[in-house]
Amino acid sequence: MAKDFYETLGVKKNASSNDIKKAFRKLAHQYHPDKEGGNETKFKEASEAYGVLSDDKKRQEYDTYGQTFGSGGPSTGGQGGPFGGQGFGGFDFSQFTQGGQGFDFGDIFGDIFGGGQRQQAKRGRDISIDIELSFSESIFGVERKILLTKTSKCSHCKGEGGEPSTEYVTCKTCNGKGKIREVKRTILGSIATERICELCNGRGTTPKEKCRECRGLGVLKKEEEISLKIPTGIDNGEMIRMTGAGEAVSGGVSGDLYVKIHVKRHTTFRKDGQNLIMDLNIKLSDALLGGVQNISTLDGEIKVSIPENVSFGEILRVKGKGVPVDKKTRGDLLIKINIELPRKISKEAKKIIEQLKKEGI
Repeated sequence: MAKDFYETLGVKKNASSNDIKKAFRKLAHQYHPDKEGGNETKFKEASEAYGVLSDDKKRQEYDTYGQTFGSGGPSTGGQGGPFGGQGFGGFDFSQFTQGGQGFDFGDIFGDIFGGGQRQQAKRGRDISIDIELSFSESIFGVERKILLTKTSKCSHCKGEGGEPSTEYVTCKTCNGKGKIREVKRTILGSIATERICELCNGRGTTPKEKCRECRGLGVLKKEEEISLKIPTGIDNGEMIRMTGAGEAVSGGVSGDLYVKIHVKRHTTFRKDGQNLIMDLNIKLSDALLGGVQNISTLDGEIKVSIPENVSFGEILRVKGKGVPVDKKTRGDLLIKINIELPRKISKEAKKIIEQLKKEGI
């Protein structure tokens, strides 16, 4: 009975080349014999199906006749495999192309064998610190100097690892390539992998005279002062990320610095978006007759006019005294009115209130 290669890979007959590639990659990782729980039979079936369906010509023959006629290709009768009937031996899968598509088997099997040709650049460790700001600093922004002890790029050799005046020669370990190629024998045959040369850190050259400060490493542990600019209107708990300000690593990129902001509470003001809010206690007489109040703001002291017959909880708005948005724009200061009632009233005051009561006030 003819095999259904589409069913083997779990794809539809109109599946794209990319869908077929993804399906085979998933099955290859699942059933690879060298992995725990692998299944060699299912792995070979998936490989056979992929060998046909990834080749446009073979796929067309298979769709039309239910088999392929290429001399080196697989048939529905199971003669041979996707690799010319030779099984899995003797091939460098990192260089192998299937049907002219240039499919990279190292891409599929690289993480199984701990290699592959794609090398991720080394990256230094991230650092996280906490900073406390006053309420005023959080509103207007501030620049802080932070002293950190961390692994940093050597300032003497600029991270190159050699004395500034020294010559650089071809690395003897990698012969100037910056990478070391290794071939591993597996059930699939020979799989080639590459790793960054540890001696030259991928540069391909080494200094004749090593840096006297870092001893050729390009990095060293030291105290470093970092300038941190706090933006205006930052909130409590916000995080600032400084790219590349974390720990440095030889032959790679530095990590990041994460700064968590803690804002002290203010006794008078609280932030609401671009506005500042405060409570203002006024006398009953000022609420009825109006008046002028001196208020201390973050910008200094200002005078605020209280209108007549102002209500409890009413909001007075002072424009341009809130959170800075940019150099020209600021939010507003919102003043919430609280009316203080006297605890004790004199006889004369009572007579006045009684008179007001009669007038319906």
